[in-house]
Amino acid sequence: MKKRIYSILLVAALAGVSSCNTDFLEETPLDKYSDSAVWQDPALVETFVNNIYLGIPSPFHTIMLANLVDEAQFNADWETANVTKSQITPSYLGVFGSGFWVSHERYMTWENTYKNIRACNIFMEKIDGVTFDNQADKDRLTGEVLFLRAYFYHRLASFYGGVPIITNSYTLSDDFTVARSSYEDVINFIVTECDKAAALLPEAGDKARATKGAALALKSRVLLYAASDLHNTSASWAPGYEHPELVGYTSGDQQARWQAAKDAAKAVMDMGMYSLYGGENPASAEEATQNYANLFLNNGNVEDIFLQFNDNIRNGNWDAPNPGLFTGPNGWHNWGESSPIGQLVDRYEMADGTEFSWNNPAEKANPYENRDPRFYASILYEGAHWRPRPADVVSADPIGIVQVGNYTKTDGTVVPGLDTRKGPIEDWNGSYTGYYLRKFIDPNINHQYNKQTLPFRRFRYAEILLNYAEACLGLGQEDEAKTYINEVRARAGMPPVTESGQALVERYRNERSIELAYEEQRFFDVRRWMIGDVGYEDATGVAVTGKMQADGTITNRTYAPVVVQDREWNPRFYFLPIAEDEMNRNEKLIQNPLY
Repeated sequence: MKKRIYSILLVAALAGVSSCNTDFLEETPLDKYSDSAVWQDPALVETFVNNIYLGIPSPFHTIMLANLVDEAQFNADWETANVTKSQITPSYLGVFGSGFWVSHERYMTWENTYKNIRACNIFMEKIDGVTFDNQADKDRLTGEVLFLRAYFYHRLASFYGGVPIITNSYTLSDDFTVARSSYEDVINFIVTECDKAAALLPEAGDKARATKGAALALKSRVLLYAASDLHNTSASWAPGYEHPELVGYTSGDQQARWQAAKDAAKAVMDMGMYSLYGGENPASAEEATQNYANLFLNNGNVEDIFLQFNDNIRNGNWDAPNPGLFTGPNGWHNWGESSPIGQLVDRYEMADGTEFSWNNPAEKANPYENRDPRFYASILYEGAHWRPRPADVVSADPIGIVQVGNYTKTDGTVVPGLDTRKGPIEDWNGSYTGYYLRKFIDPNINHQYNKQTLPFRRFRYAEILLNYAEACLGLGQEDEAKTYINEVRARAGMPPVTESGQALVERYRNERSIELAYEEQRFFDVRRWMIGDVGYEDATGVAVTGKMQADGTITNRTYAPVVVQDREWNPRFYFLPIAEDEMNRNEKLIQNPLY
């Protein structure tokens, strides 16, 4: 099951190198293979495909997509400020620029994504000439590359709208100036690729490779995004833009698009291959919390559709994926980056399904009691029990309790908590928000020294159920939508939603935000729902105070929401701008609206 597609093993291929050749000048380098050698050896072809998978970067880098929307704050504010204030320009893309020094977003934007698409195109041009002992292996690899090419175009369309559709590998003598295709044409292309891939891929197999379910899940996501309001307003949010076809549909029926999205999600559901991890009826809130936490702490389960393993891809590099070190509390010698902001934390409902409110005196006095069980599996907060402290600081806290407040001792002095930016353990790393991320993080590892290799769920079944529910809402099928929203909530031990109309839409959106937090959905959901003014409100955190008793215990805690980062919204940020260098190289490109 745990077959890491990015482990590139060429030993078997090397076995064929002759030892009789005495002319070393004519020997093939042992660490490289010629183009002709690759396309004569099925093992090398598979290695070529493995390398294309590497074009999907791990989300667990120092700067996550969550930092760039109302989920998290990066603790070095200057790194992300131009993005969270909608200030990126064609001449400076910040973390979205291919030359930015850190963050995974640079691997998924225009320049690098087209490099990966070119690799897919090379495969498609060469694969017919390769002889396989088993046709099923050839079909599988072809299906995987079709899926990968569709995935790369999906990311481009999500960031930029319509982009040039390139299906051949260019040579130096070719004309590189290609116009952007319409958004509709790109979506149609992706859907066709997904259908072709699904027809070739096996239903079951290694979930770190594309399967039929992965191809259909990608189709579901693509059609859901395409049916959403952003792409069905003819760019009314950008008055005067002369090419609305580049960012959405200019004709056709949005209802038909919602139906296509519903059908695509249903196709995954009808496979009967997937189910919610832990079941739908946990015996207690504690069991629901543990189920949700454990969902992300294994190498594969019944909910997974497509996995991305989190090994140290760039071996030895400090910024290789390392979620525990990057996001864990600084009082455990971690860095506290990508800290949850108050907007995300406050979206977790009370256990009875009512909205949490700082205006409720009882809830403000004890804000972390009786919350959605997923809250406790996802967020580390003041007073939360985590793992044992490292050996050099365990004496300061033998139990492992998160401390993000400032506490008054009996002599009147104020001391900062162990997990604050002014604490005695790490006085420079750490969260500004008063929260740390718990989701994804293995509590059995000392992340100061050890890296976890658990996979990221690129597609999982809960998303498919929510996709189906949202499409039903778009079609006005509220009872059907509630059935599947409540199926996801039941697994979390949460009561069913009962609203209708816009209130139901808001409950659905909140549910999606909570269930898929930090899973690279919210950045795009905020845009396709056209709620950028909500998604880019000033980021909040919590200020905690308390009294420290002689034995070090904290009592009389108080909590107050505070603004921790100024943010701004400009509608142009519904899409990324095409980089100025790209525009200069290709005179046929048209820039996105309002840039």
